[in-house]
Amino acid sequence: MNSYKSIWCAALIALSIVILGFNIKGGIDNFANKDRKVSVKGLAEKEVDADKVTWPIVSKELGNDLPELYKRLGDTQSKIKHFLTANGVKPEEISVNAPSVIDLNADQYSNNQRTYRYNITSVITVTSRNVKLVRSIIARQGELLKEGVAIVDGGYENQVKYEYVSFKEMKPKMMEEAIANAEKTAAQFAKNSKSQLNKIVSADQGQFSIEDRDQSTPYIKKVRVVTTIVYSLKD
Repeated sequence: MNSYKSIWCAALIALSIVILGFNIKGGIDNFANKDRKVSVKGLAEKEVDADKVTWPIVSKELGNDLPELYKRLGDTQSKIKHFLTANGVKPEEISVNAPSVIDLNADQYSNNQRTYRYNITSVITVTSRNVKLVRSIIARQGELLKEGVAIVDGGYENQVKYEYVSFKEMKPKMMEEAIANAEKTAAQFAKNSKSQLNKIVSADQGQFSIEDRDQSTPYIKKVRVVTTIVYSLKD
């Protein structure tokens, strides 16, 4: 009987040693593999047409008689608004900013040899989602010269601005594409290192950017997303 118990005890000890050995091996493997990672970047790009345009239309009136200048200013604004609406711009897409008046006699750097005293700048802004229509009107703004209206350069502060505001709608699809590209890169790295791709350890939400495709076509945008994903590797 004692011999029988001894055999069972020996077998139990042997089995415990085997189990312990497997656990130790698994722990060693996990320890060896825990730092085996690969960090890759996934990129997705797409060209889109701008879907919003902001067009500041700048005109100036010069003279010495303020009441007369404001009358001329009103006539000019009326002609511009009529030109816009006659060509398809909606009245609610047109806004008229308060005029800016400069009294040149009050300028301490003026030499007082100018033939006029006041410089009035008017800005009428068109904000529309119909980019193609507004672009066609911009190309024909010279027609206002026939009405005696000269559109002047608005400078840096009054440039035509094109935007892509429907970005949120395409964001999930682009993120999916960027992640897929990242996985392809990681899988190739794992293959080259004779490993297998395991699970995702960490990932960011992606860095999105919207830029002009080039300086000549600001109405065409390049949407770009870059995401960084860290995968673990296994044998």
